[in-house]
Amino acid sequence: MRAVIQRVSAASLTVADERIGEINSGLLVLLGITHDDTESDATWLAEKISKLRIFADDAGSMNRSLIDITGQALVVSQFTLHARTHKGTRPSFNDAAPPEIAEPLYEYFCAEFRDRLGPKSIATGKFGAMMKVALVNDGPVTLVLDTPNRE
Repeated sequence: MRAVIQRVSAASLTVADERIGEINSGLLVLLGITHDDTESDATWLAEKISKLRIFADDAGSMNRSLIDITGQALVVSQFTLHARTHKGTRPSFNDAAPPEIAEPLYEYFCAEFRDRLGPKSIATGKFGAMMKVALVNDGPVTLVLDTPNRE
């Protein structure tokens, strides 16, 4: 499982000209799932992201977590995070899990994340839909996290 997280002051998600998700200060989480990812990977990643100290404390140091700031998260499934680009110029997406594997794990990750942050702290995308993501990157702070079996 792979996540690209961006610290944001605002982010929103639109599907077919309808805004379906919106957050203020917090994290945009782009989540990629591969064939052998498990619920334990999702649990580990939700725990890691929720406690990652990337928000400023009173001294301006990155020392506070999403939990500490009572922040929000917008979670978007993104199979392209597992693209292979080493050969040629057309990415291969064979490493991305098919929808029947990825969607339940995406939902499980969102539930685990919601358990840590609170029921109204998570906004989600629409699995498999063409989405438009708008964000105001704060910092900018952008990190890539892989579950331990990917590192």
